[in-house]
Amino acid sequence: MSYPPDPNNPYNQPQQPQQPGYGYPQQAPPAAGYGYPQQPPQQQPGYGVPQQQAYAYAPAPGTLQANNGYINIAQLGTVKLATMGQRFLARLIDGLAVGAIIALVMALGLAGTLGIVKDTDDCTGYTYGSSAYSNCLQQQTDAASGIVATMMIMIGVLAVFNLLYEWLLVSFAGATLGKMAMGLRVVKESTGQNPGLGGGFIRFIIPIVGAFLCYIGALLVYLSPFFDNSGKLQGWHDRAAGTLVIKK
Repeated sequence: MSYPPDPNNPYNQPQQPQQPGYGYPQQAPPAAGYGYPQQPPQQQPGYGVPQQQAYAYAPAPGTLQANNGYINIAQLGTVKLATMGQRFLARLIDGLAVGAIIALVMALGLAGTLGIVKDTDDCTGYTYGSSAYSNCLQQQTDAASGIVATMMIMIGVLAVFNLLYEWLLVSFAGATLGKMAMGLRVVKESTGQNPGLGGGFIRFIIPIVGAFLCYIGALLVYLSPFFDNSGKLQGWHDRAAGTLVIKK
């Protein structure tokens, strides 16, 4: 027995070593990495990281901006879609411009027809069966053929003009006269460029095909942007051509 005796063990009995947690402080566990300091944990985007860093990527082309009428287009950035009111006014201006040219062509055709009729003799004053009567009938036949030819030429000129006006202007300039007046432009959704000959022709021909159904089909095509659930105001002709109408 040792002196003085241990107050906790007065009889000096052997004791088992105490386990950690029974009065003795536990040793701190060794740091990960066997003595090397741990790197601070990296924060995930959206958890303490500034918002501009968590969303640093630009929206993909064709992405609407919160359905507020703006859309992101390649090489153009964020642009505003043309409203249906603006497109209607542009179509109205085009109708007036084309109508004025059609009226001019029809007036020239009518003047030519009246001139042919005026120069045609009345055969009632000739004796039936005479050479003069036969010549007069031949002249009337030629005049009728001339009138038909004049009408066919007039229709052909109007058809070619209508084709070139809508197709070529949209293909290469991206806008007709009406769209230019309203500050609108037709662009490819994928590239932001003018539609080109192929896209411009597809966009032009679909309403023309619909016009053969008493013009009801063409009217539905022009109203089809109202039915577009994507919010891009794409008509059926725009979807087929891959185009959008934007405000410049």
